[in-house]
Amino acid sequence: MMCSKLLRHNPKPGRFDRGMERGLLALTSGYTRLLRWTLSSLWHRLAVVVVMFASAGGSAWFFLNAKSELAPLEDRGVIAMPIRAPDGATLEYTARYLDAIDAIGAQHPEFDRRFLSMQGGQVSTAFGVMRTVDWDDRSKSTADLQKELLPKLMGLPGISAFPVTPPSLGQGFRERPINFVLVSSDSYENMSRAAQAMLAEMAKNPGLVQPDSDLQLNKPEIFIDVDRARAADMGVNVDAVARTIETMLGGRVVTRYKRDADQYDVIVQTSARGRVTPEDIEKISVRGRNETMVPLSALVKVRESVSPRELNHFNQRRSVGLGASLAPGYSLGEALTFMNEAAARVLPPGYATELNGVSREYKASSGALGIVFVLALLFIFLVLAAQFESFIDPFVILLSVPLSMLGALATLQWAGGTLNVFSQIGLITLVGLITKHGILIVEFGNQLRRQGLALHEATIQAASMRLRPILMTTGAMVLGAVPLALASGPGAESRQQIGWVIVGGMSFGTLLTIFVVPAVYTLFARKRVPGEITTPTDEAGAAPAHGNAD
Repeated sequence: MMCSKLLRHNPKPGRFDRGMERGLLALTSGYTRLLRWTLSSLWHRLAVVVVMFASAGGSAWFFLNAKSELAPLEDRGVIAMPIRAPDGATLEYTARYLDAIDAIGAQHPEFDRRFLSMQGGQVSTAFGVMRTVDWDDRSKSTADLQKELLPKLMGLPGISAFPVTPPSLGQGFRERPINFVLVSSDSYENMSRAAQAMLAEMAKNPGLVQPDSDLQLNKPEIFIDVDRARAADMGVNVDAVARTIETMLGGRVVTRYKRDADQYDVIVQTSARGRVTPEDIEKISVRGRNETMVPLSALVKVRESVSPRELNHFNQRRSVGLGASLAPGYSLGEALTFMNEAAARVLPPGYATELNGVSREYKASSGALGIVFVLALLFIFLVLAAQFESFIDPFVILLSVPLSMLGALATLQWAGGTLNVFSQIGLITLVGLITKHGILIVEFGNQLRRQGLALHEATIQAASMRLRPILMTTGAMVLGAVPLALASGPGAESRQQIGWVIVGGMSFGTLLTIFVVPAVYTLFARKRVPGEITTPTDEAGAAPAHGNAD
């Protein structure tokens, strides 16, 4: 409709138009001669079918060997840093390392804002965020900065800190890509040994960075046993002992002091020098009978021990979570395959494995790809079957799909991409785009057969006359996807995945489709199409020399 209103016939085309027309006519003529030669012999057509099956096999090989992940990491201009000091570390200990990490971040001019703080009310855990300047004001991506920070942070003794590029689909900053869960009904002591065996295997893999476990059984703990009989003899209540220790070591707000418009808390607490070692507890005194001061060394015994920091459960069973970051170039799919193989080697009987977080979402999305792909093919097949009133013609048309898959997956691997949510969207989209070529050829071939042309001649004329619209639409789709494939800036990592899939799939798929679909159509097409005019044919299967029937 737009062309009928906007375009006008040009009786005197210019030099450019004449040159383009001559080029397109030469291309069509050459394609017709090559296609006629391809369809002239059964062996030639069978060779084309072999190429089609080889393309399908190549697509399967690329699919099975492609790196996979949930989504490519986008440059979001921020790097997060989960930080963990040893259990029992003091505030000064952790703060000293936070200053060291901040100094490391200050060495990179790409960071204009740095924030580090202790988290969760525990002085042994902290978290840092370093934000970069705008994309146009720096030459390094956050992935490059992460590579530079990683060895520096790993070189800090006495603390565990690792840079994390935030996931692209909204997962939490603190969540690491590998979240592998061991599940069992065994004791936590035995589960700790199993987790240590897994950590030893993970340490052998250079693709896993700083593997650790959430089961820590060595958190320092102090037990204070009160001699109740002696305390009673001295007139000291047990709750007074507890309250005194709490006040002197932890501090207690006893009143508030107001001055002008400000209010200050008055905190009673022993000086920092008096609460360094467990022995300092025994130096504290408590008030007894007749206002006498009784040292706690006469009432309590202090002993040191260790206990679990936390005991986790997964699906109502005891669990141990194993986490790790990924080295550059090592995909999440490869990491999970390694983890499953390691678990099969070292875990004792009675242990099961589960996935959580990003790993769990990746597994769910990977399983859905095959279902969505099959449903897309089935939906297109049923629509085409209704349109052509045949099950054979849609089958011929859909044979172009594996041809495009080979080009898409090969281009994706060449460009350094992975199988992820975005590239999978591109693959599903490609199914609908590439089948259009087969529809053009088969539909027009059926029309020519209804006019009286024999199968072979109708196929050759249909493919030759539809070559120009096929190339036009392919060129439009490919050129429209090139900006996606060559994108840069925020979010470019995700757009590139879709772009390369469409560019490679449409280019390579079109090149093979214009030969494969005609060859397969002559092999499997219906003997007659509804409304076809019966005409005598020669031995080659061509119509008489008079050409098209009126």
